[in-house]
This record gives sequence, structure tokens and C-alpha cells, in this order.
Amino acid sequence: MDTLETPNTPPLPFHASAKRPRDLARELGLSEAELLDRHDGPEVVRLRPDIRAVVEALPTLGEIMSLTRNEVAVHEVVGRFGSIHLDGATGLVLHPPLDLRLFLAHWASVFAVDIPDEKGPRRSLQVFDAAGDAVIKVHLRAGSDVTAFEAIRTRFAGKPASPLTVCPYPTTPPAEPGDPKAFREDFAAMRDVHEFVPMLRRHGLDRRGSLDAMDGAHVRPLAPGAATALLHAAGAGGIPIMCFVGNRGCIQIFTGRVTTIKAMGPWINVLDPGFDLHLREDLVAEAFEVRKPTRDGLLTSVELYDVRRGLVAQFFGERARDRPEPPVWRELVASLPRDGAVDPRLQPKD
Repeated sequence: MDTLETPNTPPLPFHASAKRPRDLARELGLSEAELLDRHDGPEVVRLRPDIRAVVEALPTLGEIMSLTRNEVAVHEVVGRFGSIHLDGATGLVLHPPLDLRLFLAHWASVFAVDIPDEKGPRRSLQVFDAAGDAVIKVHLRAGSDVTAFEAIRTRFAGKPASPLTVCPYPTTPPAEPGDPKAFREDFAAMRDVHEFVPMLRRHGLDRRGSLDAMDGAHVRPLAPGAATALLHAAGAGGIPIMCFVGNRGCIQIFTGRVTTIKAMGPWINVLDPGFDLHLREDLVAEAFEVRKPTRDGLLTSVELYDVRRGLVAQFFGERARDRPEPPVWRELVASLPRDGAVDPRLQPKD
């Protein structure tokens, strides 16, 4: 989980608190970005938000761990930045195992963090949105290029003219749908999943609202614990999955098999070499099986939503481009119990 940095604000020493930055910031009534900005010392440097140039410099770091999270899920992938394509305010990183979708309009502040530790310095570049919430954190590893990190910190450092200001995003009410029948007709005619988001805009729907407009052939509510059951089944069956976790500014994707799945308190965790997932299933308010039409047949996903009806994670089966999804993935999802049913896989054993 997000434990690789422990910034604090004076008068406490920088490394004095064992609390996670998000937890400490909440206790102090700050955003995490404000917490970093108020630190007075060389351990934290606020960088100029020259976002495109910062992104383009990331490959120089070598092997890193990329962390993307929201309130419910933390997604960590070890890899190297490369194959970066920027187009206006959006970006794509497709350099397996690193797979990212970047929404740069929400990249508001950037910090270089270098924490002293008895095991050696812990270095990272951390990006936050306008509300001060983390977008992505790029953590250096033992084999990372420290000289490149220092060069980025030096290149983009500049004494800020004023303290960082943050502005919470306004609460967005659920979208008022247009004609559900017209949406269902368009949806049924969809040939590519990338048509889905523009379709939502045309029909005045958000993603969660679209599920209410779909018919039973395309959406099925799942019982609590769906993600835990899915991960255990995929691990036991050796079924490759795709796991998407995102926030306003970034979506990070893992593709592959999961093997080590462990529950720790409220968290269900995947703890595999090169990939960690930490999911607060108690904060998942709703889960759904969703089947989207494509030219290659129905594409099945499991979608998790929080109490605010925001999408926090998605799971797909791994598939080759322009090929149908594997039947074993469709069978796995079909085996997940419907909402209101009890999944025997999640019951305590005598």
C-alpha cells in the first residue's frame, strides 16, 4: 500500500511519523499535496508544473514502481516508462508491463520527495490534482537512475511564488438521462468499446447511470465480495486478467496472472512480483457484471463503484486484439453470485 513515503510538517522531524501521508493529512485538515508543500526542508521540492516535459523525462529514471490510487483501491506496477504518446491534454503510456492513460488537465502540482531512511533514501516523484489528491506517484527502486532523479529535481525546481492552493472539485449530481430506449439502441449497435464514453456524453449519462439504463442482458448486480471471489478464482484457475484502477488524472492497467491473494483487515491484496493491488472491499458500495457489444462479441467486465457512484476499479479477461474474450473468463464472471445471493467461497470454513 501507499507506505513508501512519510512526509510531515514542522515542527516534527520529517521522518518522525509512521502514519501514511493521506491519514496524517486528514488529521491535520489538509490535502496530501498541502502536507508536502508545507514541509520546510530539502526532503521535499515542489516542481514547476511543466507537465509534458516532466512526463517526457520519466523514462530516464529506469525501473520504477508506478502507483495510482483512489479512495478504494491502490494499484502498483513495477516497470519502465517508454512509448509515451501525448496528444493535447491526454497521454498514453504503453510499455509493458506499464500501461497508463493520462489526463493531464488534472495534473496540477508535482513534487520531488527524497526521504532519509536507515535502509537508504526513498525517492519519488508525486503528482496531485487541483484538490490536492494524488494522481500518480513514481517511486524509485534499487536499480533506478538516481542521477536522472536529481536532474529532474534540479531542472524543474523553482522557488514557488506562494504556498500551494487547492480547490475541491464540485460535487457532480447524477446525470439526467435522456431517452433510455434510444441509449439501449445505440448501445446494442456498438462495435468497439472505445465508442462507449462518447456515447455516454451524447445521451447525457455518467458511467454508473448507464447501468440503470441497460437491460438485464447487459448488466447484472453482483453480491458483496465480488472482487475477492474474482481474484481467488482467477488465481486458482491461472486465468489472466486485466485490472484497471484510476482517478481523475490517471488510469493504470495491469495485465497478467495473479497468484498471491491475501486478506489483511479490510483490504483484499494481490502481492505478486511486479504487481500489487490493495482493495478496500468494505468501501465498494456496488459491483456489476457488464457485457458490452463489440464486433468480436460481448466483452465482459466486473465494475466496482463507491458510495458516490464513482467507478473505482474494473476487471476484464486478457484477450488478443480483435479476438473474442476467452470463454474461461466469461465462465468465471458468470459464476459470481448475483446481489442478494450468498457466495459459499466467501463463507468461513468450520
